[in-house]
Amino acid sequence: MTAHNNSEPSDWVRKWASLVKPGGEVLDLACGEGRHSIFMADLGHKVLATDHDEEKLAVLRGIKNINTLLIDLEKDGLSFKEKRFSAIIVTNYLYRPFLTSLMKILDQSGVIIYETFSQGNESFGKPSNKSYLLEHHELLDVFRKKLYVVSFEQGRINLPKPAVIQRICAITYHAAYNDHILLNQVKG
Repeated sequence: MTAHNNSEPSDWVRKWASLVKPGGEVLDLACGEGRHSIFMADLGHKVLATDHDEEKLAVLRGIKNINTLLIDLEKDGLSFKEKRFSAIIVTNYLYRPFLTSLMKILDQSGVIIYETFSQGNESFGKPSNKSYLLEHHELLDVFRKKLYVVSFEQGRINLPKPAVIQRICAITYHAAYNDHILLNQVKG
């Protein structure tokens, strides 16, 4: 998993980006400096980059295929009304109240690519507050109820820095069983 201040996209996001339908709109939640927004825009996706930090979002303004939204997810919630996304990317961020809401804003062929810190990370520094650390299998337990889990990992990593993480890639059942392109990519 790549550090939040690194300009390179996470290996996990790179690995599963091909599951996003061509030209599909991507929601990058708590995007920080926008490394995943830029990566997905470069792949030809329209991206909605959200964060609570105006300065970080300002860097993304004017980049082709990226729109920004200043939002404090913990105060404002996920208020996208009828909007649906082809993919939702979340890295290095956890706010439990919106986890189940993410599935409601996926389109019928949607993909969730999520990775963040897990219990045990307190041994390596921040985050160390339990509110920001996933419990054992938490991402798996949340998403497998409504989505097809393509891949799930948890445990210690050493690069780019020692940490304990969880990561999941999950797709809608429609994508898994009806969209032959996605199904073939999952198998391949």
